[in-house]
This record gives sequence, structure tokens and C-alpha cells, in this order.
Amino acid sequence: MSKQKTQVIEHSSAQTPDPGAASGGASGLLGNLLHGPAARSIGLVLALAVLVAIGLITSGDRFMSSDNMLVILRHASIIGVLSIGVTFVITAGGIDLSVGSVLGLTSVVGSLAVVQTAAAESTWLVMVVVALLVGAFAGLINGVIIAYGNVVAFIATLAMLVAARGLAEIISERRTLLVTNTDFTGFMRADFLGVPVLVWIFALVSAAGWFLLNRTTFGRRTVAIGGNLEASRLAGIKVKRHIVSLYVLAGIAAGIAGLMMMGRTTSGTSTHGYLYELDAIAAVVVGGTLLAGGRGTVMGTVFGVLIFSTLTNVFTQNNMDTSVQALAKGAIIVLAVLLQQRFAVRKERKAKKQPLKA
Repeated sequence: MSKQKTQVIEHSSAQTPDPGAASGGASGLLGNLLHGPAARSIGLVLALAVLVAIGLITSGDRFMSSDNMLVILRHASIIGVLSIGVTFVITAGGIDLSVGSVLGLTSVVGSLAVVQTAAAESTWLVMVVVALLVGAFAGLINGVIIAYGNVVAFIATLAMLVAARGLAEIISERRTLLVTNTDFTGFMRADFLGVPVLVWIFALVSAAGWFLLNRTTFGRRTVAIGGNLEASRLAGIKVKRHIVSLYVLAGIAAGIAGLMMMGRTTSGTSTHGYLYELDAIAAVVVGGTLLAGGRGTVMGTVFGVLIFSTLTNVFTQNNMDTSVQALAKGAIIVLAVLLQQRFAVRKERKAKKQPLKA
């Protein structure tokens, strides 16, 4: 099959035509505004605005202070970086339950005495490289098992969740390893233009993720595979290789998050990142990425992370029970999934009504 035909199929998989928009006129434009990406973005912005309003009403100026806003962003940064990597995996129709455990493993390996000694003798970037390699290798194992071993992603990444956490416990001997490299911690705990470096890292990873998903062939192929894996294979996309690269990408994101956790806590431990994978998946789903694959949005994921971080802050400001907070988060997730199902049904009905073209 020619390269031109491959590009045509990839484009058609990534962008599903809207019959209303094709017919032109005000009704098509209104339909896009009410049911398209703009409507989903507006909904997320409104949800975030409601939470901010609740925080302002219940906590007053204390909530809206610049210090508290930075607390919200700092809290969102590590989960946010994890969530960007998970967005790509879910967009392609997969799932990764291991990112939280991989975060913990990277923090332990990056904090080992031998690694810190090498960093002290050269540069603290040694710690960065080691952590990223550990995350990438864990993602590589996930991807190979799923793509070439034909193991369901849920099972493969669940196994990695357990194995990575266990390996981190063995390496650290269930102790907390202190990060003594002051150059590394000084950089990670610094501010730039009044904003913590951790927040800048989250912003850079989000911008890179948005560009990769929306402006590159890699992103279009990711969406195409999530929309129809078999059609993508027939179109000439190397599906298995691409799936492996997606899990490697998620592992690298977990490595970055592990470095951020090391910098924030000045320690590495096997308990870092505990249950973070659930928060990351929740943020991705609430942000509008379809669990079934075929549609992903990095900006939506960013809003999803900010919504949960703001919700946590509102509960903390008002000294509310964490159990109630968990209940509220669960309700938000269920609502997001119900809305996704409604969108999927509407999309299927439109596809059936659309006339076939010769």
C-alpha cells in the first residue's frame, strides 16, 4: 500500500467527520460547539471555575492567595507528568497500571549511594539519566509483553505494578534513601520567576505532549490505533512497534515524575507513587480521553489534574474528612465515564446515518 494511502487512512481515523458540519450552515457550527472538543474544554473550565468559587466562598482570601495557588500547582505537577504519559497509552486503547510503582522504583534507584557518588564526582544529571533509563526499561518490558506476547494490557501492567514495587523494596531494603546531592535538590526545589521548578517541568512536559499528540505523525498514528487497530495495521502502521514506544513513553514520564518526587521529598523510597496510577487514570478520563481509545486530549488531561488538585485543596482548607474527598472523586469519575459512553453512542449513531461514499 502506498505511503499516500497510508496517510489518508491515518487522517480519516484520527478525525471522524461530523455530518452536521458537512452539511454546512449554522446548525453544523452549533453542533460542533455543543458536542465537539470545544464543548468538552468549556465543560472542564466551568468545572474548575466552580471548584475555585467553592474554595473562595468557604475559605475566602486564604484560598485565592498566590501561595495557595502555587500549592495547588505543585501538588498537581507530579501526578500531571504521570498523566501525560498515561494519556498516550489510553488514547491508543491501552492501559498502564504500573506508572505509580515505576515512579517509586526510579526514585529508589536514583537515590542509591553508588548513583549519588557518581553524580557527586561528575554531575547530578547522572541521577536524571539513571532514573529515566529505569522508567524507559520498565515501559519497554510492558510494551514487549503486551505487543509481542499478546498479553492483555491490564494483566501485563498489573504484573509490573507488583514487580516494580517489590523490586524497589528489595533494592532499598525497605528503607528510605536520602538524597544528599545538594545540586540536584537545589535545582528541583528552586523557583524560576516565582514559580517552582516542578511546575515548570509539568508545563514543559504538557507542552511537549500536546505537540507530540496533535502535531506529529506519531500522535496521528496513536489516535488511529486506538480508533481501529486492525485498520491501522492494514494501512501500513507498524502497530506492535508503536505500542511498545507508547509504553516506553509512559515509563519515561514515570521516571521524570520519580525525579520530581525525589527533589520534593529529598528521598527515594518504595512507597513513593503509591496508588498514583489511579489518580493519573482518573485525571485522563475526566479530561476527556476515551477509555476505549481513539480520542485523546493532553489539554483535557491537564484540566483533569487541576480539577482533582483543586478539589483536594478545597477539602484540606476546610479540614474535611479524606473519606468524603474520596467519595467526591469517585462520583466525578463515574460522571465522566457516563458522559463518555453517551458520546460514544451518539458518535456510533451518526456514523450509521452517514451515507457511504464511493
